[in-house]
Amino acid sequence: MDPKTVERWITQGRNPYPRYRHTIAELLDESESYLWPDALPKQRAVQVSQSEVVHIYPRRGAVPTDLWQQLLEKATRQVGVLVYGGLFLPEFNHRWVSTLREKALAGTRVDLLFGDPDGKNITERGADEDIGAAMSSKILNALAFYRELRGLDNVGIYYHDTILYNSIYRFDDEMLVNTHLYGTPAAYAPVLHLRRIGGGELFDGYVASFTQVLGKKRAVWPERSTANGLGP
Repeated sequence: MDPKTVERWITQGRNPYPRYRHTIAELLDESESYLWPDALPKQRAVQVSQSEVVHIYPRRGAVPTDLWQQLLEKATRQVGVLVYGGLFLPEFNHRWVSTLREKALAGTRVDLLFGDPDGKNITERGADEDIGAAMSSKILNALAFYRELRGLDNVGIYYHDTILYNSIYRFDDEMLVNTHLYGTPAAYAPVLHLRRIGGGELFDGYVASFTQVLGKKRAVWPERSTANGLGP
């Protein structure tokens, strides 16, 4: 592109043609709607966001077992997990933690956010599901699986004490979002499979939510955990 054309995009608020917007958004790892909020007509923006939905599963148990591993194996830049416990992943997939380790050693950023066992929101969630202190026990059980990741570069393992509206599992530009229903275990709540598309808003909305929780983290193993964040 002519540098003067690019300068007009920046200084005069002009919108690039769609093919350039898409390329620039990919290079900057941002959505088109963030870079040029007025470029897409509202109806078109809605259509693009609908295209981000790959599949909707009525409950977490309906997600194909091998899909979790497939998405993890494809990731090369960022893996992010935001849960209270997420015990099902390492418990039923013996390759889950070892693959996370391989990814981290290869340079992939891994951020794992677990509910604080002593936090007020974990206590309330246990009461809502009528399981008492079992939620805290699940978190500690889950963390036991991840000890081999302790101290690795590119890995952050944290506690959070936020209200968890959704459990988020991000693998580069794909994501599984386990929605939560009041009084219902996450295993019986719907899951959205999303794929980031330039101009869409759904995927980036969940990334923003993840990032906000990451900003409230505290390290599970403070003396050895790293503190780099998961980028947008």
